[in-house]
Amino acid sequence: MKKIFYAMLGLLFCAACTGVKKEQPITDDATSGDPAAIADTAVASKSFDELFQPIEVTQLTDNVFKLVGQDYTVITAGDSVSYNSMTASWGGWGILFSKPATWCFLRASRYTLELMKKEQTYTMSYFNDLYKEDVLFFGSKTGRDTDKMKESRLTGVLTPSGNTTFKEARLVLECKLMEVTTVHPDDFYDQEYVDFVVSGFNDAKAYHKMVFGEITKVWIRK
Repeated sequence: MKKIFYAMLGLLFCAACTGVKKEQPITDDATSGDPAAIADTAVASKSFDELFQPIEVTQLTDNVFKLVGQDYTVITAGDSVSYNSMTASWGGWGILFSKPATWCFLRASRYTLELMKKEQTYTMSYFNDLYKEDVLFFGSKTGRDTDKMKESRLTGVLTPSGNTTFKEARLVLECKLMEVTTVHPDDFYDQEYVDFVVSGFNDAKAYHKMVFGEITKVWIRK
């Protein structure tokens, strides 16, 4: 009987220990190393240099089709006092005039485009899925008539060159404006594209702009 009693006692003790383990709270270590799963609550207090490090453009490994078409680009232009961001899902990277370059297809009425042309520099920033809602917010309203930048939960920060990006970004391209050209329906060979350009003109009373920029600096999160 004593043996059975002690055996049962041992089983109860093991079960009790197991129950305590399951109730242990998840520690910070459980999610360390996965930036997409961690809310950057301490980011606001850090400097640009603490968060980012430079790399060569040839070291970029991102799939540009996913980055632009699914993650989306946040284009930001302006100065330290007044800047504006917009969301873009059309564009790409490549070589132009033997230099690394980006291109994007923007409505002529975009306030950010106005600031890009004024300052002739801008940033293209990319974020983890954790911030998808914030990225989409920049495309939900214009900054020309509203103070939408103060409504954003993202934290603006200046690069060493004086361009604005966000502390929560994981990848930042600094760009120098190379060319802004106006598209025209006669330039397209598919009716779908012609209709799109005409529709854009009817809405904004101006044709879309094709914007090219030289990549002058690449930053990634440390």
